[in-house]
Amino acid sequence: MYYVYILQSQKDLSYYVGMTEDLEKRLNDHNRGVAKYSSSKVPYSLIWHCGFNNKKRALDFEKYLKSGSGFAFRNKHLI
Repeated sequence: MYYVYILQSQKDLSYYVGMTEDLEKRLNDHNRGVAKYSSSKVPYSLIWHCGFNNKKRALDFEKYLKSGSGFAFRNKHLI
C-alpha cells in the first residue's frame, strides 16, 4: 500500500503533505527530524491518511493536495 498523509506541526500548527509506503516509520522520521524540509517544525501529529494500491495514483493525489485547488479541498474536506 501507498499512503498519502497530512501531518500537523504542534510547534506552529502548519500542515505537511507527503506520501509513503510505511506510514508509522515516516511519522517517526518526521518527529526525529530525519526529514530535512519538516525538521524545524517537530513534533508532528498525523491528522489524516488514505491508502492507495497504485503508486502513481498516490503520487498524483499527493501532488493535487499540494496544488491550489487541492489546498482548498484539503481545508474543506480533510482537516
